[in-house]
Order: sequence, then structure tokens, then C-alpha cells
Amino acid sequence: MPKGRVVIEVQRCKGCTLCTTACPQEIMVMAEEKLNSHGYHPAEVVDPDGKCTGCALCAVICPDACITVYRVPSPGKGKAAAISSANLPDKTSL
Repeated sequence: MPKGRVVIEVQRCKGCTLCTTACPQEIMVMAEEKLNSHGYHPAEVVDPDGKCTGCALCAVICPDACITVYRVPSPGKGKAAAISSANLPDKTSL
């Protein structure tokens, strides 16, 4: 099964919770005790069991393009691929 690693730009996150609802592995949560510099509770990843598959649904749904997902290749399969909502077409043009 593929594995992934999620990186969140905490200062850009507005706490909309869309990523938490899109994650099929339910590893995205809102930081209840943390605030970013804008006063929002940012999203964070809680994945102690390594359940992230790198599907990037969280990055696709993020309206602020603050999530990047790195798909970790299987051993001997090549380089990791980065998926970010910043690299996708404008959602208004879809």
C-alpha cells in the first residue's frame, strides 16, 4: 500500500476543517490547543500508525493551498512525488 507524508503551512491555514472531512484515513484534525499567528486553529496530522496513503484529497480540497502531500515511493520505485493544491488548476475554472 502506498504511503504519504503531509506538510501543512500552519500560518496560511484558516481552520476551515475541509481537509479533516476529506481525509479517508481520518488522520487530519484541527489543533485544539494551538493557534497560528492569525488566531486560527490550524489543521494538523495525527498519524502514529502511518495510515496516510498519500491520496492528497486534503491538498485538493484546501482552499488556501497550504497542504502539500508527498507520496513516499515503495523501496526501489524511484523518487517521492509532491502533490499540492498550489499545483492544481484554479477551482473556479472547473
